[in-house]
Amino acid sequence: MLSLLLDAYQRRDKVGLVTFRGDSAELALPPTSSVDTAAARLTVLRTGGRTPLAAGLLRAREVLRVERLRDPRRRALMVVVTDGRATRRGGGDLEDAYRTAALLAAEGTAAVVVDCESGPVRLLDLAGKLAMALGGPAVRLEELAADTLAASVRTFTGAA
Repeated sequence: MLSLLLDAYQRRDKVGLVTFRGDSAELALPPTSSVDTAAARLTVLRTGGRTPLAAGLLRAREVLRVERLRDPRRRALMVVVTDGRATRRGGGDLEDAYRTAALLAAEGTAAVVVDCESGPVRLLDLAGKLAMALGGPAVRLEELAADTLAASVRTFTGAA
């Protein structure tokens, strides 16, 4: 993620961070051009527990909507780091996540999914299905080297 932040900084892009765990999603880092601020926020991220995937995508959609209003010339790119599982209490979250992903794609939000599912056998390829709903590629976490994600993002978005 730091590689992506540095790449964004060099290109004068903004980076924001929405986390989703437990029962909700929160804006952990409002869009910023500051690598130092973003790096500091990354060091204190909590992980584990339930995954309200749809809530995370909805929160990201709202953040991107506000940023589009602030600067309509910027093109948004969303990087989703997930195993694709949606485990919100009450069920239905996976279908909600796919519907929200389709909305993001229809609104023109470019997306890359980093599949962090572990293990040699991937029975469901949920991150791949999410990437398809978002209209973007899925990259497996173990395939990422220091600069691979930034390069994938540049390739996907057509940035030099």
